[in-house]
Amino acid sequence: MTVTATRIPMLTDNYSWLLRESGTGKVAIVDPAAAEPALAAVEAAGGRLDYIFLTHHHGDHIDGVPALVARYHPVVVGHAADSHRLPKLDIAVREGDLVDFGAAKLRVIAVPGHTLGHIAYYIADGGILLPGDTLFSLGCGRLFEGTAEDMFTSLQKFAALPGETLICCGHEYTQSNAKFALAVDSDNAALRARAAAVNALREAGQATVPVTLASERECNPFLRSADAASLGRLRAAKDVF
Repeated sequence: MTVTATRIPMLTDNYSWLLRESGTGKVAIVDPAAAEPALAAVEAAGGRLDYIFLTHHHGDHIDGVPALVARYHPVVVGHAADSHRLPKLDIAVREGDLVDFGAAKLRVIAVPGHTLGHIAYYIADGGILLPGDTLFSLGCGRLFEGTAEDMFTSLQKFAALPGETLICCGHEYTQSNAKFALAVDSDNAALRARAAAVNALREAGQATVPVTLASERECNPFLRSADAASLGRLRAAKDVF
């Protein structure tokens, strides 16, 4: 029994994720940004949708929900604290909750920063992290509501997960993030190699995620910020970028 995650491109640079649990065949979608690609993905996967998992309230993560609910009647899961600005929730969750997904469980991680009500989902069976807009490859989300301290604390929760964890984030931002990362950590050989690989992938029209947490620990300046030198470079860069 395990869970797999399949990327669903939406809008200009969004990714939703289609989850399958192998033991029971349960299917879920995470952060459906738009109706048509979400519906097409579910139909291509067999026309079954059991759950919708939401990370936060922004329209480019929830606008496809009404059409999916109308057709498939899935269970909608989101943060209790944000229920007033999410689509109607069937299950309202909080930090540390475990949500059954067939024979697997999704652990809820509260990660304020991008928004105050942002959550992520971690699936140990499959090694999958769904961070929404909190963590991207080589970067992190904008601070629309939370503070830098909030975001730092949230990212440290991710950094503690197993290195083989696959980061299935909400946007294709890696190439632009690499420019900033190189500006603040240019001596990092692993980062230079990752940036070159990212450029090659994008030139070939391919996605750059998912990516392992181990790679991000080596390359992402926001996961390396506990290191004094990296933190100093980030602080110095904040007035430039």
